[in-house]
Amino acid sequence: MRIALDFSPLRRSRSFRLVFTARLTSLFGIGLLMVAVPVQVYGLTRSTVHLAAVATTAGVFVFAGTLAGGLLADRHDRRSVILTARSAAGIGFLLLAGNALLPEPMLWPIYALAAWDGLATGISASTLTALVPKLVEREDLPATGALLSLTADLSSMLSPALGGVLIAMWGVASNYVAATLATAFTVLGISRLPHFPAAPSGREPPGRAMAAGLAFVLRHRTVRSVLIAGLGTMLLSGPVVLLPALVATRLGGGETTLGLLYSAPAVGAVLGSLTSGWIGQTRHTGLGLLAAMLVMGLAILGTGLSAVPVAAFLALTGYGLGRVLTDILRFTLLQRHTPDEVRGRVSSLWQAQIVAAASVGSMVAGLLADAYGPATALVAYGAGAAVVVIALAVLLAPLRAPDSDNTPDRESSNAPASDSGSASDPGRDVDSRSGSQPDRVPNGAPVSDSGSASNPGRDADSRPDRDTHGKPNSAPVSDSGSASNPDRQPVSASDSAPVLEPNRAPVSALASDREPINVPGDAPAFGSAPDPVTAPDIDPDTPPIRSTPAG
Repeated sequence: MRIALDFSPLRRSRSFRLVFTARLTSLFGIGLLMVAVPVQVYGLTRSTVHLAAVATTAGVFVFAGTLAGGLLADRHDRRSVILTARSAAGIGFLLLAGNALLPEPMLWPIYALAAWDGLATGISASTLTALVPKLVEREDLPATGALLSLTADLSSMLSPALGGVLIAMWGVASNYVAATLATAFTVLGISRLPHFPAAPSGREPPGRAMAAGLAFVLRHRTVRSVLIAGLGTMLLSGPVVLLPALVATRLGGGETTLGLLYSAPAVGAVLGSLTSGWIGQTRHTGLGLLAAMLVMGLAILGTGLSAVPVAAFLALTGYGLGRVLTDILRFTLLQRHTPDEVRGRVSSLWQAQIVAAASVGSMVAGLLADAYGPATALVAYGAGAAVVVIALAVLLAPLRAPDSDNTPDRESSNAPASDSGSASDPGRDVDSRSGSQPDRVPNGAPVSDSGSASNPGRDADSRPDRDTHGKPNSAPVSDSGSASNPDRQPVSASDSAPVLEPNRAPVSALASDREPINVPGDAPAFGSAPDPVTAPDIDPDTPPIRSTPAG
């Protein structure tokens, strides 16, 4: 079984390489702000109340932006949504730099721009999460989730230290300028992606669209179970807030020890990402999620029982490893089982859980520590969390079931169904696994190693072990696409889900456990009734979900 991180999505997909680089750069810029804003606010006010208030303001608007971003991602071109949000954030960073360069910097712009950046960050995060599955193959989703987690962990480890150096050398304005430049680089990378227009929708009011997304979550057993498990993960996200008290009252060692303990979860998270290759090979992703949550709980318990800093460091490293695995496994399960028409809204609910997790977990940990002391609170916290995870394992049967082989994430299309995927996935690059006959596109134009005749940015498929398929009275159809869709991803009968065309039954007899549902984003024209699409892995007794047309 493979253990090392699988880098296949980066090799196979040019579009994902662009997203990976842009995201890593963006998170480095945001990490610089995490240092600069508190330093500037405290320097202006000498008040911890203002520190907390600015952080709370940003958090509230990130939460709001996360939910709004999910709705926007399902109604508009996702590339354009991300570009608009990150451009707005870059303008905010530039305004922060201007304020910092004033002879007497003002406090109110920091509050206003913290809200502005929080909203933009929430929107872009939800939209990016919904976009990524369209750039990679379904079997690459676990590796994709691990690579995305790795960007966050690397930035959280390195960017604060870089921010401190910049402030020491040139002041807080330098951090804001660096964050602006990082955002400009991010916008440049995202602008090189193809467009991802949303499916035509009935343009129902936002409230009804969100209700339709929630209805899908409530009726889909696996998606519902993953989000319920996410509530448990939120409760597991607070032990770090107790580290200063634990060092002061039990472990000793002062600021040096505290700094090392703060870094331990990030070390564990990087190790978890780098050793996550097994996730793509397991058929028990849900059980893996429950096991990772249990590791988090036991690690918190171990931290509370630690009598020396080394033991606490190891326990917190295990906590970070468990946390990143829960993120990767939740990403994998949600993206496998969510149709693209509601993926933005479902992704926003998951992202909202992540945003709120630190606040909820910190509150629980703080209340326990206030009553029993930090060490006892961590022991009780970890033991209670382990009991909750065991209860979830008993109650959430879909997470105990083996993974299904017939859970397509492709949406129906008016284009002909071909070997290579879906017409609605313009950014999905053609697989470039070992060796191939030269692929062809309409009119017989050869496709080179660097892409297709119609889309030079795509990676070309190169598998020699598959024959070229002919189509009567039409241009040849090859591995890399159909005559009408040269850029479509290869889909073989053995390793992927059936491709559906509108108003047709599933091609595969294995789809008998699913029934057609209607979700927002499928109406062919404004105000008309949506066409049925097939949702992955819906229970046989689940009633249809219908979005409400605009009145």
